[in-house]
Amino acid sequence: MNTMPFEPYHPGADPEEAARRFYEVQRQRRSVREFSTRPVPRGVIEWCVRAAGSAPSGANKQPWRFVCVSDRALKGRIREAAEAEEREFYARRATPEWLADLAPLGTDPSKPFLEAAPWLIVVFKLARTDEGGHVYYLNESVGIATGMLIAAIHHAGLVTLTHTPSPMGFLHTVLDRPEHERPFLLLPVGYPAEGCRVPAIGRKPLGEIAVFHEG
Repeated sequence: MNTMPFEPYHPGADPEEAARRFYEVQRQRRSVREFSTRPVPRGVIEWCVRAAGSAPSGANKQPWRFVCVSDRALKGRIREAAEAEEREFYARRATPEWLADLAPLGTDPSKPFLEAAPWLIVVFKLARTDEGGHVYYLNESVGIATGMLIAAIHHAGLVTLTHTPSPMGFLHTVLDRPEHERPFLLLPVGYPAEGCRVPAIGRKPLGEIAVFHEG
């Protein structure tokens, strides 16, 4: 028997226009590696995290933790540990094909944005609830929340980068997180640096990413 209380839901008035406006904003989003040191108020980050926390999740377990770091010393420790893993990646772990795919982007083991960006948001996934209970569709739930976080950051007029040093176990250690929290993604967040440049890339058109079956 259903024991959860329910409440009325009121959708928006013009879905197509709202969807178009959202697209027009989001299509300008780019991954940025050159950050300004201009401060970003904590309140902005809080609102972005609240947006991420509104994401759907398996059985509403909300299996995520967003660890937000502005402390300069702690960011320095994260950069040091991340670059150690990145050097291993570029020297030994990455396949030749992977390195070839990365080459046009100009990436390398140096990650100065981890200190330049005023905030780092480290997304952790919870292997169980804080009370020890089960979680469901863990990666799907945290992935959706992370996507919403990225959209919120862009909507706020800030930029970010999905940084995934591999392996990411050092984040668990450096940030002193409990055993049931597992690193999922690292997002530097801030304003783009003066004169920031990004690769001139394109997006696949709708016809290549969508299939419609209409009756």
